Amino acid sequence: MTALTEQRALIATACRVLAHRGLAPGVLGHVSLRVGHDRCLVRCRGPQERGLAFTQPADVRLVTLDGEMLEGDGYTVPNELPLHTEVLRARPDVHAVVHAHPPDTVAADLAGLTLRPIVGAFDIPGAHLAAGGVPVYPRAVLVRNRALAREMVAALGDRPVVLLRGHGLTATGASVEEAVLRARSVDTLAAMTLAVARAGGIPRDLPPDDLAELPDLGGGFTHDTAWRHEVASLPPVS
Repeated sequence: MTALTEQRALIATACRVLAHRGLAPGVLGHVSLRVGHDRCLVRCRGPQERGLAFTQPADVRLVTLDGEMLEGDGYTVPNELPLHTEVLRARPDVHAVVHAHPPDTVAADLAGLTLRPIVGAFDIPGAHLAAGGVPVYPRAVLVRNRALAREMVAALGDRPVVLLRGHGLTATGASVEEAVLRARSVDTLAAMTLAVARAGGIPRDLPPDDLAELPDLGGGFTHDTAWRHEVASLPPVS
């Protein structure tokens, strides 16, 4: 129970980070975490729903991968729960899934701008992520059943993030923190790509030598320190 309490608090914080950074500014979006062979914790909606910016640990509920709510009290699972559960079924390397609706990410894709490694030391993890390619699921639908979710998972493949055209993104990670930070990197890259295009420029890939020169700064910096910054930047919950 102690572990579940800590995990609920972490997911609630992750939802608030997504909202604070503009990736999920309203009531849409959710975060999940695998907690067993066939269960996950996921941000649900309760009778006093106010949006991700106001998420509390009590909003995070235990469900099965088949969508069965194991805790009641008036909460409902997200309509797009299959988006999470099909990723968790298909990818044993993934323990956390983030679904968000970042406007810049959606706009860049709709403008026909492929997200590529156009920045280097500006965001090293983002550069390496983009270098491997950011796939796109081309259907602007609510991923509300297993068939649609499997289509999205097929588009994701073995990559950490997939864009959902006209919708948002799904980011994965070995931890909640990693999944959120990957979503942040993709949205930062999308914003930069849009800025270059608005300025009349053409987003161009880094030279291979520059990309190869970018070091792995280690999880202590790219994950732990970056996550502490995100949490410290949060406004208090009212």
